[in-house]
Amino acid sequence: THSGRLLRTSLLFLSYRCVLKLLSSFRPDCSACMSASPRRRHHARVIRTATSSNREVMKTGEPAKAAHSSVETNPDTMESSSGKHGFCDIKYLSLAILVVQNSALILSVRYSRTLPGDLYISTTAVVVAEVLKVIACIMILLYQRGSLMRFMHLVHEQVIVNYADTLKLGIPSLLYTLQNNLQYIAISNLDAATFQMTYQLKILTTAIVSVIMLNRSLSKLQWFSLAVLFSGVVLVQLEVNNPSAKSQNVASEAATNAPTGSAVHEQSAIKGLIAVIISSFCSACAGVYFEKILKGSQQVSLWMRNIQLGIFGTVIGLVGMQVKDGIKVAEKGFFFGYTHFVWGVVIQQAFGGLLVAVVVKYADNILKGFATSLAIVVSTIASVFLFPDFHFSLTFILGGSMVIAAVFFYSKPPAAQTILPSVQSSGTQKPT
Repeated sequence: THSGRLLRTSLLFLSYRCVLKLLSSFRPDCSACMSASPRRRHHARVIRTATSSNREVMKTGEPAKAAHSSVETNPDTMESSSGKHGFCDIKYLSLAILVVQNSALILSVRYSRTLPGDLYISTTAVVVAEVLKVIACIMILLYQRGSLMRFMHLVHEQVIVNYADTLKLGIPSLLYTLQNNLQYIAISNLDAATFQMTYQLKILTTAIVSVIMLNRSLSKLQWFSLAVLFSGVVLVQLEVNNPSAKSQNVASEAATNAPTGSAVHEQSAIKGLIAVIISSFCSACAGVYFEKILKGSQQVSLWMRNIQLGIFGTVIGLVGMQVKDGIKVAEKGFFFGYTHFVWGVVIQQAFGGLLVAVVVKYADNILKGFATSLAIVVSTIASVFLFPDFHFSLTFILGGSMVIAAVFFYSKPPAAQTILPSVQSSGTQKPT
């Protein structure tokens, strides 16, 4: 359809622009070269001026004071003044990427799961995304290292020699793979806006797990935000599970413009809600456990960590695919139901996460909270145009507004005087 082609073209264009903007950050010494260049130019001007001044002294016996004073420019001041605008641009670019990734991925996955005809097997999509992620990280590390031998030495040192640290990533990888499969189940049964709002329960589950496992402290504002978040999700789910609304939307989205004889995919809001809740707990446990691993292990680059997680994720994903859809894959094939749009969804799922991982270091907690809130608004508005049978009432708007406000206020840094419970708060960070 026209809306599908428009969505696919927009996603490809935005991904292309974002990759071009951030490609320079893959090489670690680029920023050092850029920051050193003003000093080199400054020293070169000083040397040239000093040489001309010496010649002037030899001729007239008086130093050329005016010439020397005209080039006394502080390179640090130059760098900081120009860097402010650059950092501001990077923050706005980070905001745009976070909003596009958080909203576009959910919309595109939902659209691919409501298309008429035969559905692709979601467990195979999870495996393909992990394989593509590993390949992308290998290419980035090869680019950084400059040669295959240096890359192989890095892999041998950080993966094989330090095998105990590598094996620890098996648990978060298992949880992340389960989370990805559950997300497909949830999006297949919930519309994009409802899923986006309900999935913010991962903030609540992450906070609870962090307080229990990491002895982390939360402010009064954060506890209040979590209560508002839970209440907003309940209101949204009350609207979704309304019998009149549910009977209207169970199969109508998939049946819209469906050719005669094509399959209509049934949807269950209860099934989608259960999948979101379990996925939120998987996300919380995996994130907290992964944080503990990072704090107690040697410094390893982001790309190497993703390779380790991707290898485990591929193996675990293949096992899960065989258990859940082994017979279907054997009968219809691994790439059954894959279209150009489905490939775009899988590529976006694989590379979008890596792109966000790069830009997150430029975004503070307030910016990330604002990006999440804005992504919910974008998903809701886009759902109205992409899915004609998507309708929302005053209850849905009220619940969604509560979720958006809770996400934003939870991201605000807590005051030191209002930390609850009263445990050691120095050096602690609030969960992300």
